[in-house]
Amino acid sequence: MATGTKQRFSDEANEHFTYESAEKLLDNMEHLEQMIEQHKKVQRPRLQTLQNYFKGNNETILKDNRRREEHLADNRAVHNFARYVSTFIQGYMVGIPLKTTHDDEDVSERIRDMNRINDADEHNSELVLDQSIYGRAYELLYRGTDDEYHFTHVDVLNTFVIYDETVERKPIAGVRYFKSKYSDEETILLYTDEKNLKLGYEDGSKLQIVEPQTDEERQREINNFQGIPIIEYENNKFRQGDFEDVLALIDMYDGAQSDLANYSQDLNDAMLKIIGNLDLEVEEAKEMKKNNIIFLKTEPNADGRESTANADYIYKQYDVQGSESYKTRIANDIHLFTATPNLSDENFAGNMSGEVMKYKLFLMEQKRAAKERRFKRALRERYRLISNMMKTASEGEIDVSKLNITFTENLPKNIEAEMKWFTDAGGQLSQKTMIGQLSFIENADEEIEQLEEEEKQRPINQPQYDFEEHQHNNSQEQKEEVNDDGE
Repeated sequence: MATGTKQRFSDEANEHFTYESAEKLLDNMEHLEQMIEQHKKVQRPRLQTLQNYFKGNNETILKDNRRREEHLADNRAVHNFARYVSTFIQGYMVGIPLKTTHDDEDVSERIRDMNRINDADEHNSELVLDQSIYGRAYELLYRGTDDEYHFTHVDVLNTFVIYDETVERKPIAGVRYFKSKYSDEETILLYTDEKNLKLGYEDGSKLQIVEPQTDEERQREINNFQGIPIIEYENNKFRQGDFEDVLALIDMYDGAQSDLANYSQDLNDAMLKIIGNLDLEVEEAKEMKKNNIIFLKTEPNADGRESTANADYIYKQYDVQGSESYKTRIANDIHLFTATPNLSDENFAGNMSGEVMKYKLFLMEQKRAAKERRFKRALRERYRLISNMMKTASEGEIDVSKLNITFTENLPKNIEAEMKWFTDAGGQLSQKTMIGQLSFIENADEEIEQLEEEEKQRPINQPQYDFEEHQHNNSQEQKEEVNDDGE
């Protein structure tokens, strides 16, 4: 970082760890120790700050000694713009769950089963949220005791991936470290493309591999994914969070609102100023102020004339209107630079159609497209590694080049108007297409198969309900009633 700059985070706070190879790293454990320490002391504070802002613990406004005068109001107004930004982006991208299918229907069914076991919709949503907050997210792959493939979200604050030093930047190792809540013992897990190693400190100083003691531990040490089972999902090229570059603006907005609140409270507690030659004791003045009334009785001055008296409050003048304009400008800048809409803006009408809203969200669309490309790349890595283990276990494989990953932006759509226009123009849609438009249906083919199965199970002699015939019979009955009444 350049000397003299007031950069919130140093460049080292978000750099990638690189090394020649996993083998060389295992031969130089002191270098791995340095990476872990650098992550703890330099990278983790940045991640913790971003988490604090997302949780509403905005650090700048909550610092001690914000006001020098102890007797004056010291309000700390916290505005959770960070949560608004990340939650909006999360809902926009995966509010409608992404769909993962394969050209081979058998493989596609296997993926659907795998996703159900792992609750993939919730899992993917958590990954997108972590990406938005921290600029990165991590998942861990493993095969459970149930002989099923699992992927789970792991904590960004104690996880990182090490890449090689080539231009391809391939991952060579993954690291997780954590301490027990009940002791000072720290556990470090190192994942390579061959083994999952447990590390510990010898005599509390030197890092070394902890040898497995049981057959079960030896079995868990083997990595059959043929790749690093920790996958990093990057938010963008610089691994920057979606609200990270507007932290200063959030601080400014908090400060402006807090100052306005302090002014209002200080005005109520303002000092009373009385001018004049008065026949008034201090205790009398206090009692009058307490009862919200003051009676000023003047004494004659040296010339024998009646003196004048005046009473008012001493307080700092504050440009409230200017402050409101200032806050509005800051809020607009926050929304502009994070590409999120200001839903409280009167120009952002609630009855706006989906197509019009897309123009309002043009910049967000560009960001979404870039985020999706990176997410899909990591998602294909997930299924590629699972496919590697499937081939080792003779359970088939997944050709990731034939994966179809579909994101659907979560915007209100006027499907009814589109359908009316299409049918009025003489168009026709298949049952599969119509079912596929339903957001709560994950797979149209599967739904059609279920309908066909239910139809087969229907008794042959069960009467079918004919809506048109029912309407016709009702009309006939009404005509007969009219004729019987002679009307």
